[in-house]
Amino acid sequence: MTTPDNWRKSSYSGGGDGNNCVEVATSPAHIAIRDSKTPARATLTFPSTAFAHFIQALKAQPPA
Repeated sequence: MTTPDNWRKSSYSGGGDGNNCVEVATSPAHIAIRDSKTPARATLTFPSTAFAHFIQALKAQPPA
C-alpha cells in the first residue's frame, strides 16, 4: 500500500482537537492506522479482511 491520502480521525477521538486519536485510511485492499499526534511516524497496515476480523474480535470482548 502506498502512503494513503484519505486519513480520517476515529469517531471515538473525543471533543476538542482530538489529542487521543487514531486516524484510519482505507483502500479497497488495505486499512492503515496511525497515531494522529505523530502522523509522520510508523503506520500499521492490514489487509482489509484481517482488519475486519480484528474489529469483530474486539466487539465480541466484554466491556472492561
